[in-house]
Order: sequence, then structure tokens, then C-alpha cells
Amino acid sequence: MENERPLASPKQNEIWGSDAIAALLRALDIPYIALNPGASFRGLHDSLVNYLGNERPQLLLCLHEESAVAIAHGYAKASGRMMGVALHSNVGLMHATMAIFNAWCDRVPMLILGATGPWDAARRRPWIDWIHTSSDQGALVRDYTKWDNQPASVPAAYEALLRAAQIANTAPRGPTYVNLDAALQETKIGPLPPLPDVSRYRAPEAVLPKAELIDAAAQLLSAAEHPVILAGRVARTGAGWKSRVALAERLQAGVLTDLKAGASFPTDHPLHAAPPATFLHENAREALREADVVLSLDWIDTAGALKQAWGDAPVGAKVILVSPDAHAHRGWSMDYQGLPPADVYLMCEPDAVVPLLLEAVEPRAAAAAEQRAEETTTDKTLSLRALADGFNTATAGLNVCLARLPLGWNGAYRHFKHPFDYLGGDGGGGVGAGPGMIVGAALALNDSGRMVAGILGDGDFLMGVTALWTAAHYRIPCLLIVANNRSFYNDELHQERVAHERGRPVENKWIGQRIDEPDIDLASMAGAQGAFGIGPVTDLAELQPSLARAIELVREGNVCVVDVRVVPGYDSSMSGSPARR
Repeated sequence: MENERPLASPKQNEIWGSDAIAALLRALDIPYIALNPGASFRGLHDSLVNYLGNERPQLLLCLHEESAVAIAHGYAKASGRMMGVALHSNVGLMHATMAIFNAWCDRVPMLILGATGPWDAARRRPWIDWIHTSSDQGALVRDYTKWDNQPASVPAAYEALLRAAQIANTAPRGPTYVNLDAALQETKIGPLPPLPDVSRYRAPEAVLPKAELIDAAAQLLSAAEHPVILAGRVARTGAGWKSRVALAERLQAGVLTDLKAGASFPTDHPLHAAPPATFLHENAREALREADVVLSLDWIDTAGALKQAWGDAPVGAKVILVSPDAHAHRGWSMDYQGLPPADVYLMCEPDAVVPLLLEAVEPRAAAAAEQRAEETTTDKTLSLRALADGFNTATAGLNVCLARLPLGWNGAYRHFKHPFDYLGGDGGGGVGAGPGMIVGAALALNDSGRMVAGILGDGDFLMGVTALWTAAHYRIPCLLIVANNRSFYNDELHQERVAHERGRPVENKWIGQRIDEPDIDLASMAGAQGAFGIGPVTDLAELQPSLARAIELVREGNVCVVDVRVVPGYDSSMSGSPARR
């Protein structure tokens, strides 16, 4: 990881408003601030470089604000820590909105620093400061951030940053936004105002449920004949992973996992009932239908999962809902999903509840383990399945963190045996987050011994491709494999369904979808930003040596992109109904 070292600045007795803000950011232990520079926070930029020496936090230059937020998003998913983002006035914030929505939906902590003004109109430059000043800038993102504020003084900025960090790190976690007046940043304030003791303003410890609720949940689980655990959003810790496995084994409960969330349970375990998926696999729906008690551990869309199993009929199982997510539910975005039934509702984080349930439940005798044959089908064409097989072969014996998977990925392609094997989706379903999130995860895991990789679609890659420059510039090694079907193929499937329903030519589904004529050289796009580009890989025989070379390059500390020209087609449903090939 490279750090740009500034020349030392002379010692000064008087400082500026932005110096004090920078000092508090260091006290809050913000490790990095991803940014695309702008005049509205030029004061803070100077303070971070010349007052703090570009250390703790270190600036990460990005070529687009959406990439800056996506990098912070990926960093939080991999590390569990919050980093910062600086966004220029209203225009930079508008560039970043999709990525902020992703972070909101994915419930990851993030400190977003905005800037505006000068708020005092008498201090504005003609034209430019006027169009970059908004009377309520936070309103742009208020419906998908946890809290926002525009402080008018250094003491108010101290409090705003303390509160923003505390709220962002309190479950359910999410981004917060503090908008800094340009004039406040650029006002000389004399000696540094005393910094608060940040340890007195940290986020609270996890909330524990009432003993009666644990007892009620334990009684249902202990009496169940066919319990099922929905393992959703959980902490990425070894202790939490072991507790979930122990609880499932004690109850002999079937377990379902989800590609929208990160790895939460070993998918090769005999109790793991079906491959993880975006929409439930048929085996998962069957397991839910047979369940008499369902334990939902902050599952993303519990109501939707139950509906996939029972349809419009009443849910035939008792439901134990463990989630603090309702604390974040608003009226503007429907990311809260359907309202699930709950016979026992523990409004707290699963990692606080599972150890208590493990102590309280009665063990069930282990049934004879069902022998499930692993799928051994191999494609003779360069399909997404063939790409997965090639990746598994190339990474055998390596510790790999998958920070991104493409639409159409079948959860049976690869087992997840560790909480860092897979980090989950982007939350908001916005195309373009993939490259930045991969880079952010690689930044977080840079010294972990794990190689960070992502397999992503070509549309996702093309929208977020400039994040590669940041990775190459700061020497953040990572591997991006583009499953390039030269199409926004998910929407081809939607056009196919509409055409079938309306009795119109299915053959026209490609129009307005295909990315060709001219063909885009993705490897050259990578090379132009300082990364290594391999491909296009157009033949199955080329795949293994290309992946082997890419992994070698990444392990040497490089950023590498492999363009794999997969045949169009999905091996899983991406719409809630079966996909047609």
C-alpha cells in the first residue's frame, strides 16, 4: 500500500477550522478518506495533507465519486470498520448517490464528509460558488443515510462528527453525512480547541434480549421436529461462525444462506440444505415448507423467503425473528421488504443472540446424514459454470476472498467455508459497484494473507472501471475476472418474458441490450489505468493458463483484469421465477 508523503509544513501557533476537523478525524481513528477533489473542501484537503501529513487518515484519490463510496463500502464489508469519503458540494454528492444507496441497503458504516458554500453569500465567488451551494444539501441523501448535519462552528463540527461516527457504527449500521461549510473550513481560529475524549462517544455495545424471549425462542426450537435457520447478515468473525455451526448441530437444524449476504455458514456442511442463491433454490423452498420452526438471523427479506415457500397460504411454521433492522426502516425506500410474521421477535443483532440460544436449547439426536452428491457437470463451452470450475482449480490451496459475484452465479459453483470466503452483494442492486467494492475489500485485507478477487459482469465492470486506477496507483493488489457476455443480459431475459407474455418475437430481445459493434477491449482499459489486462479469453483451453498468470501477477502485488468471453446464459434464476436459456 503506497502513501504519498508530503513535504513537512512549518509549525504554526494559529490553525484553521479545517485543521481542527482533521484532528478529530484522526482521533476517531478514520484510516482512509476516499475522494475526488473539489474546491468546496479545499480547506479540509489542505489540513489532511499539510496539518496531518496525509496519515491517519490517508487520502485515496478516486476518479469518480461513485467509486470513492464503493471503495469505502467494500472496505467496511471486509474489515467491519468505517472509513471516510469526501464529496464535493452538491455535484459530487449527486454523483455518489447510487453508491450511498447501496451502502444504506447493505447496512455498512461509512462517514461521508460533504461541503458547501461559503454559506455566507458575501464570501462566495461569482457564479461557481453559487451553483455549488445548496440550502439543504443533506436532503439529497437524507432518505438513505442514518443521519446528516451541517455544523456552523468548530465545536458544532466536533459534536457532529462524534455523533455521525456513533450513529454509523450502531446497529443497524449505515452511512452518515456531515456537510462542512467552506467558510468554516477556511476561517483562522487560533490555537486548536481541546479535542473531546472520543472513547466517551463510541457506539453502544450490542443490545441483549430479555431472558424471557430467549426462553420462548429456545422452547420453540427445542420442541421443533424440523427447524430451519435462515443465516443472513451476521458479523464476519470466527467466533460467530463457530457459534452458528454449533447451534445448527445442537438442533440438527437445516441451514439456508443467501448470496445477497456474505458467507455465514459452511456451505459444505451436511446441515446446509441448499446452495446459496439470490432467490431461493427449489431445495431451499422445500426445506422451508417442511419446517415447523424458522429461526431468521437478520435474513434479507424474511417475508419474501417465506412467500417463496408458502406462496399466499399462511406460513405453516413458527417464526423467530432476530434482527435490529426495523430501527432503519423509513417511508421513502422499500428496502425494508415485506413484513414477516414473528411469533418471537428479538430486535437485536444475531451475534448477540446465537450464543444465548446455544446455551438454552435442548440438543436433538443427530439423524443419519443424507449423502448429497456434488454436481460434477462440466461445460465444454466457455460458460459461467466453466469459468467457476476454472477459478476453483486455479485457486486450489489459496486463501481467497470473493468480494463480488455476477448475476446468474449458481451457489453450487463454489463452497464457502470461512466468513471471509465471500463478502456478499452490494445491497441496492445498482450496477457499477463491483470494481470499487473489490478494491475496498483488497485495501482492508491487504496484509491478511488472503487474495481478494471478484467475478463480475461486463456492465458492472464498465460502469465502475475507474476504480482500477486507484488500486494501481496505491498498489492495492486484487483480481477482477469479467464474465463478459457482451450484454446487459439480465434485461434480455426480462424482454424475453415480456415477449412471451405478449406473443411477440423473442428474437428481438437483444436490441438495446448487446454491447458489441464496436467490441470493447476490456484488457486495454485495464492497462490504460496501470493494471495488467489479460484477454479476451475466447476459448476454454485458454482459461486455465490465463487465470494462473493473473493469480501470479496479483500475488506479486499487482492489479489484474481477465476478460473472459462467456456464452450468454444464466444457471440460476435472477427474477424470482425460472430463467429461460
